[in-house]
Amino acid sequence: MVRALKITKKIPINMPLFSGEEVQAVTEVLKSGIVTNKSGSGPKVLQFERAFARYVGVKYSLAFNNGTAALHASLLAADVGPEDEVIVPSFTFVATAECVALTGAKPVFVDIDPLSYCMDSESFRHAITGRTRAVIPVHLYGLPADMAVINEIAQKNELIVIEDAAQAHGAEYYGKKAGALGDMACFSFYASKNMTTGEGGMVTSVNRKFLEKLHLIRVHGESREYRSIMIGHNYRLPEMEAAIGCVQLSKLPKFLEKRRKNAALLTEKLSDIKSLELPMAYEGRKHGWYVYTVRLKGANSGKRNKFVKHLNRRRVGAAVYYPVPIHKMPYYREQFDEFNLPNTEKASRQVFSLPVHPGIGEMEINHIAKTVEKALRKK
Repeated sequence: MVRALKITKKIPINMPLFSGEEVQAVTEVLKSGIVTNKSGSGPKVLQFERAFARYVGVKYSLAFNNGTAALHASLLAADVGPEDEVIVPSFTFVATAECVALTGAKPVFVDIDPLSYCMDSESFRHAITGRTRAVIPVHLYGLPADMAVINEIAQKNELIVIEDAAQAHGAEYYGKKAGALGDMACFSFYASKNMTTGEGGMVTSVNRKFLEKLHLIRVHGESREYRSIMIGHNYRLPEMEAAIGCVQLSKLPKFLEKRRKNAALLTEKLSDIKSLELPMAYEGRKHGWYVYTVRLKGANSGKRNKFVKHLNRRRVGAAVYYPVPIHKMPYYREQFDEFNLPNTEKASRQVFSLPVHPGIGEMEINHIAKTVEKALRKK
């Protein structure tokens, strides 16, 4: 076994992986002189959109300047607005609920399944009212939510399903990729994600009606130059980022293969530690392994945070996603209803995540596992 002492730098929780191919792609854009496009549809953006749609297995794909913009635009394309309610998990990044609030609609928070950390379908079912317009299941940590059940409930109640797939590039649910499981889906290409454009986002859909509205929303609601027919935004993705995206997408299968290999190795090495609850394997669901999230059994937030700091001091870039559920954040607590979400609140006190990204190998996985094991043995 490789000794932990050979690790001299902190292993980051995630990191972008670039090579000369991305540099060449950006250089070509700069030489072309076409760095953006008024309609948001420059040649590299179009190439990226078409390639991403093929990869996900959908008809339509539209690029945005970040994942939050993609979420916001999707809600606007679904005609979500004041007096509407949108059901979201509280155990996720704030953007999921933030975009609902930006439309003037009310985010209604629901609990998570305690093992998958994804939206609990029964909690979703009970949260539906006459004002519910849409639901946003989050494929948290790269694991697809239970979309068959969620879609069935949504269809019975005539709700629009918008996947938050920001962490789930390449994840699969019974043979279909994340991004092809709802009415629309939103991806992020932030620097930490399974593939990156630096900043960037994408909306995928099988419905042309949504695509047409998304096109308008992306460029100030303009149907043609200087003719705005609806409220929109400047949500265009620049050509340089799209060029990087084309290269990164071609590398994504290998990135995912390495993530899955690292996750399997880490599971093997941590499987005998009784105080840890490791990620579950689910029939029909293929994990994208954005991060490797474990639960420190019986811990409170203080004990968990102290443990994470201990790992950080020993060059393991452990992180907590997410220490404060959205419904407990000041704005959402003050502006919206109180919610009783016991599984969410317990997870926020006990979980932490470990690196499994493709920038690390067996030596780093050995160091992570050994450091975790040693730290828990001392307690």
